Amino acid sequence: MYSTSKSVVTKTVEVERTPFAYREVGPTTGIPVVFLHHFTAVLDDWDPAVVDGIAAERRVILVDLRGVGGSGGTTPDSIEAMAGDAIAFLRVLGLSTVDLLGFSLGGMVAQLIVQQRPDLVRRVILAGTAPAGDPGPASTGAILQAALEKAGAQGKHPKHFLFFSPTATSQAAADAFLARLDERTEVRDAPVSNDTIGAQITALTKWEQGTSPIGLTNVDKPVLVVNGDNDTMLPTSSSLHLAQLLPHAQLSIYPDSGHGGIFQHHDLFVAQALEFLRD
Repeated sequence: MYSTSKSVVTKTVEVERTPFAYREVGPTTGIPVVFLHHFTAVLDDWDPAVVDGIAAERRVILVDLRGVGGSGGTTPDSIEAMAGDAIAFLRVLGLSTVDLLGFSLGGMVAQLIVQQRPDLVRRVILAGTAPAGDPGPASTGAILQAALEKAGAQGKHPKHFLFFSPTATSQAAADAFLARLDERTEVRDAPVSNDTIGAQITALTKWEQGTSPIGLTNVDKPVLVVNGDNDTMLPTSSSLHLAQLLPHAQLSIYPDSGHGGIFQHHDLFVAQALEFLRD
């Protein structure tokens, strides 16, 4: 019986003299799918329906990069440094080949990993993310603050507004998603710090201000690009742009959903992801 996201033990490993927190779910062998999470997220912010769904077939590794959640050190303020930390983490685990699933900020990190270390990466899933130079990332801090204020006024969670559309169907999916995030009740990850949030906002701003991502046109790996049809955090148009830039990309846009489309349509996403990741 494989471990699940609800019960799996959180491990730590020393990466360049800094402890990194991570979890492994599902089979203990095979090419792992490494999950790289979003702005402000820690290990417990991954949807169990997505983690356990993919872990039904594949070894899944979740990681807090430097300064995030239960990991030590200070969060860097550039996507490039975050990608370097991720590569160092994979090296310490002794992994020579991985698949990547990067969501939002994590999708930006994944883009750089596949460009810098194509020998390390087999396939990539980019969800709700944007290429460097696209508009959107620099507004993330303001969007978060507005969602916090709106959530406080309406007695809701900020992710109701950040990840989901205002329709009744999408808001019901938000309720279900948030309930799933609470399924793990013991030994939860440490919350993200204000210092980490500030560093991530700076990194996102630099990403938007970066030059056009010419390197993506040289990526020779299969890539699955996914998003909701109404992403107000990182515009859905950025997902279209990614798919156009990447030579071997598939694109999937989910209806009546926002930034968290992969969580609202988790059954469909898991099915598509597993099909894409199979040899």
